[in-house]
Amino acid sequence: QVHLVESGGGLVQPGGSLRLSCAASGSGFTLFAMTWHRQAPGEKRELVAGIGTDGGTKYADSVAGRFTISRDSAKNEVYLQMRNLKPDDTAVYYCNLIDDLLHTYWGQGTQVTVSS
Repeated sequence: QVHLVESGGGLVQPGGSLRLSCAASGSGFTLFAMTWHRQAPGEKRELVAGIGTDGGTKYADSVAGRFTISRDSAKNEVYLQMRNLKPDDTAVYYCNLIDDLLHTYWGQGTQVTVSS
């Protein structure tokens, strides 16, 4: 089994920046890809960004150009650099790991609140 822990969330003003981190631990798995999802109150969870083993990335249209996903494969860590944050970015952000067998694992989430 894989355990994921997110950190870096908090309260930030519109236009500000935050950097989220996700650390994966466990054994018996090989990392294939890691993603960030978010869920606002009353909304469905949505994909924000993803990064694969080859370093290829994808982003939701709502965050493209503002968010950057990266990872340290040796540490099984993934990061989400968020800039020019907007109130609509307010959500719980969840880290997701996909292993080489396409099993998925989720972290507990970290709250990001964008408000003046």
